[in-house]
Amino acid sequence: MHQKTNSALFFTAACALSTAASAHTGHGTHSLMEGLIHPFGADHLLAMMAVGIWSVSALPANKAWQGPATFMLALVISAVLGASGITMPFLEQAIALSVTLFGAMLVLASTPMPKAFGLALIAVAASLHGLAHGAETPETGFAGYVAGFLLTTAVLHLSGGGIGLCIRRWLAERGVTVLGSLGGLLSVAGLYLFSQV
Repeated sequence: MHQKTNSALFFTAACALSTAASAHTGHGTHSLMEGLIHPFGADHLLAMMAVGIWSVSALPANKAWQGPATFMLALVISAVLGASGITMPFLEQAIALSVTLFGAMLVLASTPMPKAFGLALIAVAASLHGLAHGAETPETGFAGYVAGFLLTTAVLHLSGGGIGLCIRRWLAERGVTVLGSLGGLLSVAGLYLFSQV
């Protein structure tokens, strides 16, 4: 069982690192379908799944929805700001490092953390992603693109939550170790993405 767990972790990391380092260039932003596909870039995929895993692992069971909800709300607000021309320097680098941040949060998921602080970190990271998306979307097609992006984001959050539940249910005795390993892999992936920007 332990060997299977390690194999799954390394497979996940290999898939993530084989994906394009930055998901913010060279793609369309005019339609619902393009919005649905966009979050499968490495930085978004890893960040959104990590939010789901962390929320299930670190928040009370009846509050696990707050992590994904915070991410999506901050994503929409910052996307509108980005579309209006607001941006920040080194945005791509900051987005890559947000993956490392989520990795650290998974490593510390079993350590008591004020809920508001964890949600604030999620909101900040989501805002970075939202600014980038808002800045790259034209006036025509913005609504459809954002709707597609949010739908896929929700699915990825749910998938991450499912992984977190599986870890808690079937790997209860090694849950802390598994979360720490996932967090370590995410942190390394974030640094790799940062090096490729």
